[in-house]
Amino acid sequence: MPTTVTTDRPTTLITAPDTLTHHERQVLSAVGCGLRDDEIAAALALPEEAVAGHLARVLVKLGLRDRVAAVVHAFDCGLVVPGRGPRARAARPVTRAVSVQKAPVQKAPVREASAQKASVQAISVRAVARPQVRISLLGPLQAWRGGRGLELGHLRQQAVLAALALGAGRRCLSQRELLDDVWGLEPPATNVVPVYIYRLRKALHDGCDGDDRGGGGPDAVIERGPRGYQLAPGAVEVDVARMEKLVAGIGRADRAGDPPQALHLCSQALELFRGEPLAGLPGPLAELERLRLVERRVAIVRRKVEWQLRLGQDAEAIDELFALSAAHPLNEPLAAMLMRALYRDGRQADALTVFERARRRLADDLGVLPSRLLRRAHQMILRGE
Repeated sequence: MPTTVTTDRPTTLITAPDTLTHHERQVLSAVGCGLRDDEIAAALALPEEAVAGHLARVLVKLGLRDRVAAVVHAFDCGLVVPGRGPRARAARPVTRAVSVQKAPVQKAPVREASAQKASVQAISVRAVARPQVRISLLGPLQAWRGGRGLELGHLRQQAVLAALALGAGRRCLSQRELLDDVWGLEPPATNVVPVYIYRLRKALHDGCDGDDRGGGGPDAVIERGPRGYQLAPGAVEVDVARMEKLVAGIGRADRAGDPPQALHLCSQALELFRGEPLAGLPGPLAELERLRLVERRVAIVRRKVEWQLRLGQDAEAIDELFALSAAHPLNEPLAAMLMRALYRDGRQADALTVFERARRRLADDLGVLPSRLLRRAHQMILRGE
């Protein structure tokens, strides 16, 4: 009677271009392995002109720009397994049942099936135990693997990685979205996104003992799915995500009436900042996120200061506010908070000096008067309330 067999291998690892002929598929595999046309011709026993013709048809059928794009596509579609050469054609997608007739048991097929099962298990183990990459966006972009800093290339390439890191765990980004996020209204003459992805994959595996060196194999840090590119779940730790988790914890501690815990979490969140977020990175997304993250930091400092003042840590709160006000001299809520903290600490003259300095800065830089919030704080100090 028929026996039902299912496979457990991920779809992304066996997807292949079905529109290609057998020879075109072989040529694409060889190109993905880095072979030259003359080497491909020798390996496939084809004239070199025939190899060039097959490659040209592959580029047209798949809408690829050049040979480099073909290399990236060979990895992305799983046609080439990093470090192990071309992948044998897989006939069926994941979990699709295949009916086969029982045949007499033979030792060789059993050994082959055992080897295939062991190979699949090894891939699964590598996927679970893959080393972590840490990416920091709360300052100049940096990445580490195992404590070792990684070279991430030029700024546009770094901006592509930053876009993926900002969307980590939430969504995939298509090539079009990456072009819009990094180049905005001035896209490059050619679609360089696949090339940047290929280089970033290699960079993020720098110093790794595994075989994956730039492809979309089982250990790739950057994956490609039906909707675009994403950082592989569980493979990367991003400081922005860590900061947002800490902010959520601050809210819970606040609601629970636990000032020491809220203060501790505020300090942990602020320690993640290493300077201006996404410093120097180009593109609309980096610009918007830079502003958002700066405001996020200011909000965390304000919450921390509120808790410090409630706990009687006035000196610490004043130090925090002086440092932040110096970095954001036009932020009137910060100036008002600093004035109140100084007044509470018995430093009325210093509080009035802060107001006068803010008033002059607003007039000189923006040509405006102090806001109602700042004027109310000033009047409160003058009345001695």
